[in-house]
Amino acid sequence: MSATTQERRKVEQAPAGNDRKTATRLAILEGPVLRVLLRLALPTIAVLVAQTLVGIVETFYVSRLGTHALVGVSVVFPVWMLMTMMSAGGLGGGVASAVARSIGGDRHDDADDHVLHAIVLGIVMGLLFMAGIWLLGPRLFEALAARGGALAQAVTYSRWLSLSAVPIWIVNLCSAALRGAGNVKAPALISLLGVVTLIPLSPLLIFGAGPLVGLGIAGAGLAVTIYYSAASFILLRYLCTGRAGLTLNVVPLRRTLFRDVLGVGLISSVAVIQINLAVIIVTGIVGRFGEAAIGGYGIGARLDYLFIPVLFGLGSAMLTMIGTCIGAGRIARAKRIAAIGTILGACFTGCVGLIVTVHPMLWLSVFSDDRSVLQHGSIYLRVAGLSYPAMAAAFILSFVSQGSGQPGWTTFAGTMRLTIAAGIGWLAVAQFGADLRILSVIVALSQIAAAAICLWAAYRGHIWPQARTNVPLPDEGGGEHQDGLPV
Repeated sequence: MSATTQERRKVEQAPAGNDRKTATRLAILEGPVLRVLLRLALPTIAVLVAQTLVGIVETFYVSRLGTHALVGVSVVFPVWMLMTMMSAGGLGGGVASAVARSIGGDRHDDADDHVLHAIVLGIVMGLLFMAGIWLLGPRLFEALAARGGALAQAVTYSRWLSLSAVPIWIVNLCSAALRGAGNVKAPALISLLGVVTLIPLSPLLIFGAGPLVGLGIAGAGLAVTIYYSAASFILLRYLCTGRAGLTLNVVPLRRTLFRDVLGVGLISSVAVIQINLAVIIVTGIVGRFGEAAIGGYGIGARLDYLFIPVLFGLGSAMLTMIGTCIGAGRIARAKRIAAIGTILGACFTGCVGLIVTVHPMLWLSVFSDDRSVLQHGSIYLRVAGLSYPAMAAAFILSFVSQGSGQPGWTTFAGTMRLTIAAGIGWLAVAQFGADLRILSVIVALSQIAAAAICLWAAYRGHIWPQARTNVPLPDEGGGEHQDGLPV
């Protein structure tokens, strides 16, 4: 019996709880690469872009509260993104990779059991982040040059925002598990719920309406907390129904499943910490140039983060596909997916980078009309825009390495990015009197260096495990196929 026929028979004979997993496995191993990649990526991209636009709108609302509020949000933002990226792309990547590899290896019960383990990890990590923000936040924001009114705004915003830490971790880790199983619709709908909720809720809580008194910057943090609390409840109920492709079961916790997640997730989290630590340190360095420079850099750096929904959607789809291929021993198929996805991401960010390099005010003027803020933001974007393709390549290849279970080299690339951006950047400014333009060049070079390392590691095969079975599927169409699969 041919391999393809066996896969299709599994879909027909699979129990109800496994049919979605088996169908996803068949599509990933047999379907056209680009079509399957886009089908898995586009729902996540579309809704996360909408969610990010809500964040941009919220920044606009906060900017109406004054420069102190804008600076306060700017110094909190890297910490918020650290938590979000660790939960969605660090440990979340470990969860998605573990689920995908379990499904690729036909271990469907293990895939289901990973859900409970993800929730336990989410509760622990959420509590740690909440405690860290309350205990260490004020000192961190002050170290990032927030003073007086700006520091007070940062502390207020961060503490209200921190109440959402546990729900955020639960939502992001469970969503990662679903994406690892090929269910991209449910996480996308949860994000869409956030868009619908936060668009009216944020300004209502910030500015008030009628008898409701506005809470100022605290309202922005409270709105996020309300949304994620509701989203976590809805997602957990959905996982209990058995219709999600994964099922939340109460089972004894297993060390092997934690190890399967953490083996990839901890190293990937180090990479996420490095990305955000670089932003935090560079924000502190920029603080040497004054409050207006922090505001301008903060607005410019937020565009960097605007790419994340697109790159995350593409990267998470690649992680699912590559993890499944690795679980099935199909290394050549995984390499082809990595090449196609990396090219797509670099082309997208390159086009946007070219636009903001030539016309930075298209972005900056949305958030501020302060001439000094706009000037500093323009200096940063004119340089940073040129490095956006490199940023995309390194970001996407980190997802590739998570899917393959080999994140070591991409994490090393993050170490080099941090060393150049934060270490050499601080030395240039503090010891040699470099200005914001030179600092921006150093940050851009750090992105290029990281991408070069990731591309070299991928080319040399260092992010790929050794093939185990890699038996090609038969050519059923009579045409030219790669790995027995239609191109």
